Amino acid sequence: QVQLVESGGGLVQAGGSLKLSCRVSGSIPRLNRMGWYRQVPGKERELVATISTGGDTIYEDSVKDRFTISRDNTQSTVDLQMKNLKTEDTAVYFCNVFIYKPQQTYWGQGTQVTVSS
Repeated sequence: QVQLVESGGGLVQAGGSLKLSCRVSGSIPRLNRMGWYRQVPGKERELVATISTGGDTIYEDSVKDRFTISRDNTQSTVDLQMKNLKTEDTAVYFCNVFIYKPQQTYWGQGTQVTVSS
């Protein structure tokens, strides 16, 4: 059974930093894409950043120069380093793994990030 466990959320002042971590337990195919999404009440979940097995990254425009996604394929972990946080970054952040074959998606339980002004 595949499980994703996030850690590292919390409360931080604007301009501060936080690091989110996600560990994947269970067996998944090597070819996959890991990432982070976020959601605020009343809005759809949106992509923040994703990274392929080979290290190719995709970022949402508003976080490109502030967030860095990384992964450790041997440890099955994906991290999101967030710097210069803004109040609009406040959301529940979800870890995600997308499997290409067979196509399947896994989600973590979410971790709250709150940025105060």
